[in-house]
Amino acid sequence: MLPLLIEPNDLKKACEKKPSEMIIVDLGSEARFLNEHIPGAVLVTPAETQAGPPVPGFIPSNESLTILMRKIGLTENTHVIVYDDEGGGWAGRFIWMLDEIGHRHYSYLNGGLIAWKGDGFTTESGMPSIIPSKVSVKASHLHTISCEALSKAINKESTQVWDARSPMEYTGEARYAARAGHIPGAANYEWTRAMDPQNYYRLKPLPKLISELEAIGITHDKNIVTHCQSHHRSGLTYLIAKLLDFPNILAYSGSWGEWGNRQDTPIES
Repeated sequence: MLPLLIEPNDLKKACEKKPSEMIIVDLGSEARFLNEHIPGAVLVTPAETQAGPPVPGFIPSNESLTILMRKIGLTENTHVIVYDDEGGGWAGRFIWMLDEIGHRHYSYLNGGLIAWKGDGFTTESGMPSIIPSKVSVKASHLHTISCEALSKAINKESTQVWDARSPMEYTGEARYAARAGHIPGAANYEWTRAMDPQNYYRLKPLPKLISELEAIGITHDKNIVTHCQSHHRSGLTYLIAKLLDFPNILAYSGSWGEWGNRQDTPIES
């Protein structure tokens, strides 16, 4: 069984064993995938992970989830290895989706395609032929918090909101919804801070991440709720919280695309 966080060399060794119950999922554009992807990977575009307007961050319908998981050949025994080409946002969102459908066998490729290429491993092009599965899935919503529930939770000392957006979005200087600012009491740790560009966009060492998060109040004794604009960037922060063994982590998938466009939600700036 592969760990949650794996390195390119670990994936290369796993691929050489050619396990029948392993799927490598590439989260990215079709154009880039057709040009280059990790050998044996299957494509899932970011749009396929989202519900679409009016709140894109919501998880797709159960029907759409089933179509997607059948398309990539998922079975209940499949070990899924996810990666993207941007440092982990879309890959982390896909892991959240796997949690929501009750699929627990998965790993994240540290640094994704950037690290794979940086470590000297080859890619392939074209679209692979995939044998679809017959799985049926549905979202449990056990790993997600609604706007209404979050509005109540932020009044409790046990809750800490992790805002993965940029500092300018957090302060309200940049606005991408009807209203700007942040959820009261939220701590801002932008998703890109967790990456090391000098190491092919791998995550910083986990002890370093723990130290930086604890310094702003994101600690293991809190119920952590993470969000961004559409639960894309916070896909990575959701994954990081799992890697750091936070006992209680929820995604606010509506994110600022919902909170900032409502008139009944409290905002600080």
